[in-house]
Amino acid sequence: MSFTEIERRGLVMLGCGKMGSAMLAGWLKRGLSPDAVFVLDPNPSDWLKGTGVSINADLPDSPAVALVAVKPQMMGEALPRMAAFGGGETLFISVAAGTPIAAFEAALGAGTRIVRAMPNTPAAVGKGITAIIGNDATGADDLDTAEALLSAIGQVVRLETEDQIDAVTGVSGSGPAYVFYMIDALAAAGEAEGLPKPLAMQLAKATVAGAGALAEEAGEAPEQLRINVTSPNGTTQAGLEVLMNDNAGLVPLMRATVAAAANRSRELKG
Repeated sequence: MSFTEIERRGLVMLGCGKMGSAMLAGWLKRGLSPDAVFVLDPNPSDWLKGTGVSINADLPDSPAVALVAVKPQMMGEALPRMAAFGGGETLFISVAAGTPIAAFEAALGAGTRIVRAMPNTPAAVGKGITAIIGNDATGADDLDTAEALLSAIGQVVRLETEDQIDAVTGVSGSGPAYVFYMIDALAAAGEAEGLPKPLAMQLAKATVAGAGALAEEAGEAPEQLRINVTSPNGTTQAGLEVLMNDNAGLVPLMRATVAAAANRSRELKG
């Protein structure tokens, strides 16, 4: 992507914790000049201090992009610092969980161009996936800019409505925790079958990571990949018969898991 407009007008980051740092690292790696970045963060990390970006200093008058990456509980105090950019030529991109577009419009003005984004934690290693949705003031170019910037931490998908954020939260937002728990469970099962604990964990981690990579790169649907490795009456089929139980297997359990997370996301908005 070209950083020409950002380097001319600047990019402001409100907050630069783990998610913000992952994005900034990706941008700098892709050639963005540190001189174009202005960070507001009360507790800048040593890594951030070493990047050469401007920290807690004077901001440009009309930055090209303002990225909001603070924790939800800090939003009420932090957002007014960006009010001067509202309603103008600055594109706002929020990766703050739980803060709807309406809250930004109330603080910054309804004419402000706002893109709400929902990334997930694998962004820390450039393997995340982020869902984005813009308000009525945003145009196609704004969504293209947001997608280009957020692609520094992984894949980007576009939503049709903001309400879909709750389902995204249940699937990809909370999903890494489900997978981490599955790794623990798989390793514990291996240990119960007689494997040493470190070996069981190594096998579980590598199996989940490898299967995920294969699912993304193989060009076949996960269902077909499953069929490919399942010999009739073999060991894999024996295990799958437990997981694929219609009443107590993985599908109903995962459906209930995602629904619980999505419903909690909806409750938190109220």
